[in-house]
Amino acid sequence: MTLQTNLTHVETAASLEKMLQENENVMVCCGRMGPMCVPVYGIMEELESEYANVKFADMLFDSPEAAIIRNNPACASFAGLPFTMYYKNGEVVKATTSIQSMEQVTDILDTQFGK
Repeated sequence: MTLQTNLTHVETAASLEKMLQENENVMVCCGRMGPMCVPVYGIMEELESEYANVKFADMLFDSPEAAIIRNNPACASFAGLPFTMYYKNGEVVKATTSIQSMEQVTDILDTQFGK
């Protein structure tokens, strides 16, 4: 099962690992089709063309495979969806929880990955 977005869907932990190996900068939003997650997916879809140096993807929070994100130490204190992970060279450089604004997302992208 995948989310109803136009983003690349990550369905397995192995496919996330492969994506991290193949892309220097990766943003993955792990969530559901709910009111806190959908705006973040929309922001990601909008920014995809502006940030050619970043791979944008989503992952279904309730999939057993999403344990790779849910159980990441960077998410230990998170309570709200989505869990959004920013990876550089395969390492987590930033993790956020709950709804994010366009300004918050672009701030993180610019700080962590440049444009």
